[in-house]
Amino acid sequence: MNILLDTCAIIWAISEPSQLSEKAKKLIRTADSQITVSAISCGEIACAVERNRIDINMHWKKWFNHYIALNNWKCFDISLKIIEEAYSLPGEFHQDPSDRIIVATARLHSLQIITADKKILNYPHVDSEW
Repeated sequence: MNILLDTCAIIWAISEPSQLSEKAKKLIRTADSQITVSAISCGEIACAVERNRIDINMHWKKWFNHYIALNNWKCFDISLKIIEEAYSLPGEFHQDPSDRIIVATARLHSLQIITADKKILNYPHVDSEW
């Protein structure tokens, strides 16, 4: 299974696994799961740290890179194709740029998003799970 973790799923998988649903934990831990993240999640984590919304044990840049490498997760850069997809999503989708980029990345790379975000879970044009 090819999985894309949204930003909260990244944080919880690393720092608070108990916050993940049982299904999310199972999908992340399955041996044949290929776990990926979007580079936009690094920016979201940086903002959350700077606004004191999350507390992590090292600088956000080092934290992100350390745990992505430690878990052998792949990080997708934000390409022109992803931006084009993010702003031409079919149907109705909200305006949050980070969520748009995460959804576009999943759509372009045929990934299932692990997310607790109801707006993504209810969006019919992407495969998502919680």
